[in-house]
Amino acid sequence: MTRPATLVGVAGVATEIGKTWATARVIENLCGRGLSVSARKPVQSYGAEDLGATDAEVLAAASGEAPRAVCPPHRWYPVPLAPPLAASAAGQVPPRLAELLDEIRWPSPAADFGFVETVGGVRSPLAEDGDCRDLLRALRPDGVLLVAGPHLGAINAVRLAADALAGPPLVVYLNRYLPGDGVHSRNLAWLTERDGLAVETGIENLADRIAGWR
Repeated sequence: MTRPATLVGVAGVATEIGKTWATARVIENLCGRGLSVSARKPVQSYGAEDLGATDAEVLAAASGEAPRAVCPPHRWYPVPLAPPLAASAAGQVPPRLAELLDEIRWPSPAADFGFVETVGGVRSPLAEDGDCRDLLRALRPDGVLLVAGPHLGAINAVRLAADALAGPPLVVYLNRYLPGDGVHSRNLAWLTERDGLAVETGIENLADRIAGWR
């Protein structure tokens, strides 16, 4: 495996929090700076309403890669459940963590940045024998992007996820942040001032911070 010069893990505090959207926007921003970027999603599960716009397809559109290079075709499970559950529901053998890791293939020469996006929340099952945290620990990324919402409950959700992901540099992206919303601004202040976390609310600044991991 030709590991990218800078490997970024992507996690979320929950499902449907905007991981793929945020990752795609950062990839587009970095590509616009003349950097080479690849994206990988080792496994994905989805409902019928997602057909034509799966996470792999969104990431591929941003990085300029083929969707099936982003996620191996046999790891596309058209059932809206955590991947091992989705695989079982589809009559397939659930993947094991070692298999997902072994199937990650990067382009050669090595890209400047590689993003590996997980599924659901940090402790969501990703394989029969591992969750998103386990995958990221095995990958040993140079940094982790944690996507969260800015709304009520954000502080607890971010704290729990950040603790689980402790190790590499971490940046939190508060998706759908509204500066004029009192709850949003107070949560941001607490996470940055009290907890000392690196938190961004705009894609440009988020991309700047991730670019600094080079």
